[in-house]
Order: sequence, then structure tokens, then C-alpha cells
Amino acid sequence: MKKHIYIYSPSSAVRDKASFKRGVKRLQTLGHEVEIDEAALASHQRFAGDDETRLAAIHRAAASGADVALISRGGYGLTRILPGINYKAVAKAIAKGTQFVGLSDFTAFQTAVLAKTGAVTWAGPALGEDFGSAATPDDIMEACFDDLITGQGEGAGWQLPKNAINSIAAYPGLAGEEGAFSIENALLWGGNLAMLSSLVGTPYLPVVKGGILFLEDVGEHPYRVERMLTQLLHAGVLAQQKAVIFGQFSNYKLVPHDKGFKLSTVVAWLQSQIKARVLTGLPFGHVATKVLLPVGFKTTLAVEGRDAFLLWGHQH
Repeated sequence: MKKHIYIYSPSSAVRDKASFKRGVKRLQTLGHEVEIDEAALASHQRFAGDDETRLAAIHRAAASGADVALISRGGYGLTRILPGINYKAVAKAIAKGTQFVGLSDFTAFQTAVLAKTGAVTWAGPALGEDFGSAATPDDIMEACFDDLITGQGEGAGWQLPKNAINSIAAYPGLAGEEGAFSIENALLWGGNLAMLSSLVGTPYLPVVKGGILFLEDVGEHPYRVERMLTQLLHAGVLAQQKAVIFGQFSNYKLVPHDKGFKLSTVVAWLQSQIKARVLTGLPFGHVATKVLLPVGFKTTLAVEGRDAFLLWGHQH
């Protein structure tokens, strides 16, 4: 099914032009009409154009009438321009059928849109990193993207790591028989942990009660992950959630003086601090295999043994 995909750059400048071109070609090969924003390859310092340029790109994406507005890449730059975004125009575009898709720095845009309008965006791929990868783009990522644009996406499933079952069982009252439980009709939200923690205390972090919060990050040592989680904990954000789901935390290095302190240490610590269920292994983040997740949509989390599912039904 041919769809109109609008490519724009709201964050860092595109440095890898080859992956950008490969991504565009890949989407065209899949049968889509690709429209490239006039400033998609703009560059100012480390940004894809100055603040005004990137704001204008967001507003052009909203006015494009495209089926999908897809970021070229993440990086940094959206938090600077959050006050200048026309949220009504973005929400109107979403209501008319434009799906805003991205990850990483894009989390700032997504949480701001949710806080200001309640509109749903999608945590998912970026053009260069995912569709433009030197290797063949990941099958699961492409299948999930196809489900989104054809309106077929109803959920995502994954297998919990073996040690996760033990940790669920270790907390009395968390699990029913054989670790089975479900949380129904809870707002799914989240994304990049660094972005979320940086928005605490601003009007751009939504107040979500009884939600399902998913998290991912890249290049952050577990102690930094814990420090950011502590920010969310002390701000009262985590206490309001029914579940916290760890996606992929990739590309970091442990050092000798960690003395056994690792990501699983952080997960166990977090579970000891909050009543919400803490799950791991969600295939989402700065990795090739990623599902697409609706940010701001009522979702059911179902777990049975090692099988976990996020279910949201049809979006259209």
C-alpha cells in the first residue's frame, strides 16, 4: 500500500549522507512516496539548521498531509525549541492521520505533544539509523512500520529474560500464578531516559497516573541510568506508574571498579523502590530490532511466564 512519507530533521544535522540516501531509496523500494523537507540536510553548528529552521521543518511536516512524518535522525536539539512548537497544528495533523514517528531526542517532542494536547505519536525508527543502515534493515522493524502505516498494528510482544522471572517471583504480591498478570487500559508513554529526566519540572513532561512507562538509552553507564531514574523517582513520576519497562540500554562499557554494579543491579534497585512492576527486554531503543509503540495511547500489558505483550488494538 503506497503511502506518503515526509522526511524532516528536527534535531542534529545529518552527517551520514549515505545512510540518508539509502533510507530514502529503501522506503521508495518498499513502494512509498517520499517527500524530503527543504531543510532536511541543513546544518548549523551541530544542528540541522538554526532553531527557527528546525521549527519551520516541524510545522511543514505537520502541514504536509503525509501519512507518516519520519525524522532523519535524533541527536540533540528539540528541547531548545519546545516553546516554539505550534502544538495545535501538530495535534490537528495527527487528527487528520499524520503519524509522527521517531526516537531518541524525538522523545522530547513526543512527551511535549502528549503534555500539551494528549495526541498520540509513535516511538519507532529514524530514517538513517534504521532504513538507511549499511546492512539490510531489520525485518521486525520493517514489519512493525508496515503494520503502522497500513493500520494493522495491534500490539507488540517479547520474551522476558530468564532472570526477570526470578525477580518478579522475588517480590511477593507482584505475580499471580506462574508469574501471570495483566494491567489493562493504562496509558503507554516514555522513550529516551535522558530526555525524560531532563524534562522533569517543565511543562513538557506529561503528568501520567497509572501509566506504563517504557525507557531506553544509548551510551549511558548503569550508574548514569540509575542517576536519571533517581531523578524520576524523587520527582514522584515513578510512584504514579503501574509498570516500568526497560527497553534496550546499549553501547556502554563497564569498568573494573564497578565491582559487579551493572544494569541488572539498577533494575533490582528500582524494583525495591517502587510498587510498580519492573520488566526488561523490550525490543526498543538504539538497536536494529525495534517495535513501534504508541506514545499516549491506552494499552494493556499482559505477562504470562516469560511472554510479555503490549496490546493496543486498532489505531484507525
